[in-house]
Amino acid sequence: MLQLEGKVAAFISSQDLLGRADRVLLAVSGGADSTALMYAMCALKAKGVIAAELLCCHINHQLRGAEADLDEEFVLGMAAKLELPITTRRADVRLFAEQNKLSIETAGRKLRMQALLEVARDIGCKCVATAHQKNDNAETLVQRLLRGTGFRGLCGIWSARTFGEGIRFVRPLLCVARDEVIEYLRARNLRWRVDHTNLDCTFKRNFIRHRLLPALQADSRGSVLEQLSELAQAALRLHGLVSSSAERAWAESADCSDDSVVLDVKKLSPEHPAVKVELARCSLTQIGSGQGDLTQQHYERMLQLAQQNISGRQIVLPNGFMVRREYGRLIFSRARKETRTLPEKAESIELTVPGMTRFGTYLIEASFVEADKDDFAGRKTDSCLPRNEAEGKTNFVERFDSDKLKTPLLIRTRQAGDRFWPLGLAGDKKVGKFLTSAKAPQELRDRILIVADSEKIIWVCPIRMSEQVKVDSGTRNILQLRITDEHSPNRQK
Repeated sequence: MLQLEGKVAAFISSQDLLGRADRVLLAVSGGADSTALMYAMCALKAKGVIAAELLCCHINHQLRGAEADLDEEFVLGMAAKLELPITTRRADVRLFAEQNKLSIETAGRKLRMQALLEVARDIGCKCVATAHQKNDNAETLVQRLLRGTGFRGLCGIWSARTFGEGIRFVRPLLCVARDEVIEYLRARNLRWRVDHTNLDCTFKRNFIRHRLLPALQADSRGSVLEQLSELAQAALRLHGLVSSSAERAWAESADCSDDSVVLDVKKLSPEHPAVKVELARCSLTQIGSGQGDLTQQHYERMLQLAQQNISGRQIVLPNGFMVRREYGRLIFSRARKETRTLPEKAESIELTVPGMTRFGTYLIEASFVEADKDDFAGRKTDSCLPRNEAEGKTNFVERFDSDKLKTPLLIRTRQAGDRFWPLGLAGDKKVGKFLTSAKAPQELRDRILIVADSEKIIWVCPIRMSEQVKVDSGTRNILQLRITDEHSPNRQK
């Protein structure tokens, strides 16, 4: 067994890279690294070190015209020689980069990952092996340092990561350097394809590879490659400790829904900053945010947002995500699109009672109903959260003593100086101050409607009705208002 094959076999075993995988898909470009991966894995398979079936996949990025087609032919030839089943895919990287305003490097990486996941899924393969090695890891570390990173970024390229649908990506060559790869190929008298664009230092990664790392090595007493590898291993060990603490804190402080994650700031406060960063990362991952465009500065701003007791502040993050502070909560979600559902002017529209009235995208249904015991119990006054929707008592449905109303009834948006007498309080107050004291989140404030009679505001919808028109034991006639936003994904029925 050649030295590289022995190292790879030991690495696969120590990291348990293949686990119980019965099939492994080899990602092969035709370059030196992936050619070495292909032959080394086949050699280990022949020696009984690997039990899984090996398959091959080649992604043609269509960036180098005829040269890219020759790469594809080369890989097809290797697969035939080694008797490996092979799947090829083509990706228009340049067009994808233009359409999504991405660099060629980023576009290529995204499309390559997408294609490998699709092929693995199509052939029922839960393990994909890529040819990243120590030099790639060092370049990744330096690139992240230049961009700005925390300790998690210093972990470099992980030996194994699980992506969509439980498909595991492994890097069996991460234990060897590029020089060892070339030595292995020459020892076996193997050819490989050379991508001349890898010499173009206008690409950041090529600049790091051909200019920056050699300059660092020239001024270093030891091997920069090994020093960076040791740094990555140390960061991985630290990450293990932080992850354990984050898992515990997540169970105690996170409230997840389909499109948002809410962290309890009070429970978050005593945690170490590194744990807080991991919780923020987990929150963004939960709602579908990638990590590639997030820097250490983004995470520092999130921690500042958690520390500052200023409700309503928010941070817009890359790729259409955001985090905002609302009282004791840190809310991670997709950035909200500005969709106006109310008339632009604060005009008043008279309600048809009984009947239906349209106000912007809202429909207001007014009807007279019979009283029940819950009406006399009064609504809760310590919360602006929805009531029991199963009983038809949501924040967008309210009941009033109709004999206390002074017709006509009007609906409008908020106006400066608006005052009303909130249910449960001793007197009237400004609507703005009431909303602050009620800790109404900004998202809810943006949807507020004002319902008034000819003398007073009777409902700040969907927060609180007025004390002056509440249903009590003397009520004989009840008016119910039900408000529906036709553009809301959670519209009331």
